[in-house]
Amino acid sequence: MSVLVNLAIFPVDKGSSVSTYVARVIRIIKASGLPYRFGPMSTCIEGEWDEVMGVVRSCFEELRKDSERIYLSLNADYRKGPSGRIESKVKSVEEKL
Repeated sequence: MSVLVNLAIFPVDKGSSVSTYVARVIRIIKASGLPYRFGPMSTCIEGEWDEVMGVVRSCFEELRKDSERIYLSLNADYRKGPSGRIESKVKSVEEKL
């Protein structure tokens, strides 16, 4: 079983370019060892609920160190069954195109 979480998180008090802060978050996600897919507007992470929520919390705590205001959007899709959905869901759609 696994959960897919789509996470968008960045400070809103640091000006119009926040890529430095997003990079800090991606380093945390990458270091977690969980499968993830980085995109232009959000990052999808796959794993067990507690693992993924722990990563989300770590990302928040990292930005909280020096941000007064943080935007966070989170969508989750939990499903009993096999993991690997971060790749298989995309592949399923691509096969139908």
